[in-house]
Amino acid sequence: MPFDPDRVTTITFDSYSTIVDVEAAQKALADRVDDPRPVSRLWRSRSLAYTFLANQIDAYKPFYEMNRDALQYALDVHGIDITTEERDEILAVYHELDVFDDVRDGMNKLYDAGYDLYVVSNGNPEMLDSMVEFAGIGGLLEDTVSADEIGTFKPAAELYRHAAERTATDIEEIAHVTAGYFDVYGAMHAGMQGIWVNRDDGPWDSFAGDPDRTIESFHDLHDELM
Repeated sequence: MPFDPDRVTTITFDSYSTIVDVEAAQKALADRVDDPRPVSRLWRSRSLAYTFLANQIDAYKPFYEMNRDALQYALDVHGIDITTEERDEILAVYHELDVFDDVRDGMNKLYDAGYDLYVVSNGNPEMLDSMVEFAGIGGLLEDTVSADEIGTFKPAAELYRHAAERTATDIEEIAHVTAGYFDVYGAMHAGMQGIWVNRDDGPWDSFAGDPDRTIESFHDLHDELM
């Protein structure tokens, strides 16, 4: 189904890699690791892999704990021996990640245009509270919706359907905005319109179709909806 801006009344946003830059976590690693880039990449990819696996084997636990386990694995793979306290200090950077430049102004335009704005995220409530506060977007959001509320991660359809219930919106009236290809597919499969934010000017993962719309910034979304 082609993108239909006239259907959209509510906009949901992913958090990590969409509103805030998870690559900033590499800075925290750099103080303790000689070559932080491969460690950071393995950390991120493993944390996502854990969420996918957890959905299949009923092994849910809060994303902060998943992220901690993934960081420990990445450190172990690269033979990096640091204390638990140092590891947790690196992990804590997820409470203060840098916000992308277009986020505040872009969301403000959408808010002024009358759309209800929410965050729908794998992050547990404590992570989302600190992210919203640090990003300075609390006044623009109606609420945050966490995977923790139903114990199921993206891209399971149950989470997007839960978000529709929490936002009191028909699911087909929701546009979900995310930098994660799997999140776009999950939202579309559940009945939302999937909007891909191409944050790194990379190719789309097209194995199962295309997003309903591709944008480069939140400003582009405002223009698409007007």
